[in-house]
Amino acid sequence: MKKTQECKTPSSHLPRRGFVRSLASGSLGAALAASPATAMAVGTDRSPAAAAANKGKVLMHVGCQSGGTTLRNLEFKARHGVYHIDGGMPEYIPGKGWDLEDSLRKRDACEKYGIHLDAYHLPLTSAGIDKVSHPNIMLGKSPERDREIEEIQQMIMVASKTGVTLLNYNTTILPVLRTGQTIDPKRGNARYSTWVYEEAVKRNEPLTRAGIVTADDMFERIKYLIDRIVPVAEEYKVRLGNHIADPPTHVGYRGITRWTSPDVFAAMKRFAALSDSPYHGFNFCIGSIAEGLKDPKNEIHEIIRYFGPRKKIFNIHLRNIKGGWDHFQEVFSDNGDMDFFQVLKTLQEVGYPYMVMPDHVPSHPDDPTHEQAFAHAYGYIIAILQAIAGGA
Repeated sequence: MKKTQECKTPSSHLPRRGFVRSLASGSLGAALAASPATAMAVGTDRSPAAAAANKGKVLMHVGCQSGGTTLRNLEFKARHGVYHIDGGMPEYIPGKGWDLEDSLRKRDACEKYGIHLDAYHLPLTSAGIDKVSHPNIMLGKSPERDREIEEIQQMIMVASKTGVTLLNYNTTILPVLRTGQTIDPKRGNARYSTWVYEEAVKRNEPLTRAGIVTADDMFERIKYLIDRIVPVAEEYKVRLGNHIADPPTHVGYRGITRWTSPDVFAAMKRFAALSDSPYHGFNFCIGSIAEGLKDPKNEIHEIIRYFGPRKKIFNIHLRNIKGGWDHFQEVFSDNGDMDFFQVLKTLQEVGYPYMVMPDHVPSHPDDPTHEQAFAHAYGYIIAILQAIAGGA
């Protein structure tokens, strides 16, 4: 039987310093406290002079969150010039959290190929409350959510011990919403995941087990989580990047008002204001944000220019769409409504320094693992970054 190490988790009711000391009280906690995380630039200079100094510099790099840390996937990433990844999740130990030994193995596997294990995903995913291991946080159900939050706190410590400096997560009740696929004969019959709100309404799907949940309810539950995990993230220097609901949609759809609905920009500002910590921010999904806009091509730049200088953008999902609010298709990086050369120029303008990764890509029967589509996306991102670095 594999020997595992155990992290003791804190009481969510302790003051911040005592709270973190309690976290470190176990044998693994002591080891974590003794081993600081990899240093990251957080809360850097936001002055006009600093912005001018960044002009012409490209600090961001291609990354990816698909495939995990298997030998096959790491070789695939290295062959395509992807040297920064979100490695998914370490092995989960029920009632405790993540297995540190498994996490360290993942890091070591990456390093053999010169790949940086930049991020993990917390088990608060986009799958919705019926398919996640920690549903009670977004159901607002105590004391179950307190036990789940203690495991999240332990996971932050494991990430820090491993040198992982970003944890991505979702705060949703409904899963990702789509109504079907659209086939594009001009791109070899590629299949685009599609959302049409009117079609979804016609299905008359029932309420979820969460019942009626307002936007204020959602924010109360998110704040309850943030108040208990951000102090730990600050102590262990691990950024927490929240991915907005996919897609933003109408108030009360299936009884749920997503926290990003119906004004995605205003909702993102409200979320950012929940904490002034430099470790509280966004897994900034360009595609999901665009799904809540009426003019994504132009509006996305204002949103980047708002959150970028405030250092709230921790990761980029570079996903293109055709359409916007209520009706869209997820397409290839180069044939959507947004001009990704200009999007990355704007990110470069605000000094964004982290990963730029594809997440959802089109499908095709000849590409069952989506590797062809991902290879296309990697090359596209790398080419744009090289063009910008060259002064284009």
